[in-house]
Amino acid sequence: MNLEIIHTDKAPKAIGPYSQGVKAGQFLFISGQIPMDPQTGELIKDDIQAQTKQVLENLQAIVSQAGCTLQDVVKTTIYLKDMNNFSLVNEIYAQYFPVNHPARACIEVSRLPKDVGVEIEAIVYLKG
Repeated sequence: MNLEIIHTDKAPKAIGPYSQGVKAGQFLFISGQIPMDPQTGELIKDDIQAQTKQVLENLQAIVSQAGCTLQDVVKTTIYLKDMNNFSLVNEIYAQYFPVNHPARACIEVSRLPKDVGVEIEAIVYLKG
């Protein structure tokens, strides 16, 4: 199987030894995105909804670079620093996935990279 690395300047550069996304067969695996502005490299430190919006914008940029849309996302995993923010994150998430919601897991973790409040990774089905 051939692997293809997906990269776009419209999402933050990797902050470690990983790729923004990797195409493998009919799937695109997107690394966890954090609320970092790709233009400035600055973290969004506002409320959890502003952080979630930036995370989903970053995710959308990578999906778009691969020639897909968010409607092609089949699975997401959300990592939250505080599960009390679940409903606030859901409000923003629903705006990006209004129909055909992907399968999803949401996990509270003790710490995320750069001490952000939310990180989201995704799996995308690539249309043939």
